[in-house]
Amino acid sequence: MKLIVGLGNPDKEYNNTFHNLGFSAVDRAAEKLGVAFGKEKCKALLAEVRLPSGKAILAKPQTYMNLSGESVRELISYYKIDLRDLMVIYDDYDLPKGNIRIRESGSAGTHNGMRNIVKELKTENFARVRIGFHPEGEDLNIPLINLVLSGIREKDAELFKKAVDSAAQAAAEFANGSPVQDIMQKHNGANK
Repeated sequence: MKLIVGLGNPDKEYNNTFHNLGFSAVDRAAEKLGVAFGKEKCKALLAEVRLPSGKAILAKPQTYMNLSGESVRELISYYKIDLRDLMVIYDDYDLPKGNIRIRESGSAGTHNGMRNIVKELKTENFARVRIGFHPEGEDLNIPLINLVLSGIREKDAELFKKAVDSAAQAAAEFANGSPVQDIMQKHNGANK
């Protein structure tokens, strides 16, 4: 069974912000897989799909970003998920805007949601898809806490739509049993 978690904040005011790129990607992955979010369990909204490769669960923690690990830990425990079958999708300040990077493991970097997941799971050994949003020009002067919660500008909307779609496609391939190494080769650096 695969568990694909998109990170974000649950309130509508965060819908079009950088911090909700993970939510946007799992919403798009659910569309690609022909399922909808509707069930709530382990402090998360869930969409479940049965595929030839097995069952996959898409999750959007409702704990707010900085406590995402609580929901992820509960989901892993409840569904008895092997960490090799976990993928987390989230926004990343350290990547150029619109780029995605997939890894089999790694540090949480500057991302508080990922830090909480690593703390709760006591490991960095799980797949992740990072969607970059590093600012340019005048946006470089915006404090990070304000930037992550700011809206995606219309001039960048198409760039982030493509990035979210690439991340969602990577998630759908993971749900269908593709090895992370193959997904990395296909999608890393998408939208450069």
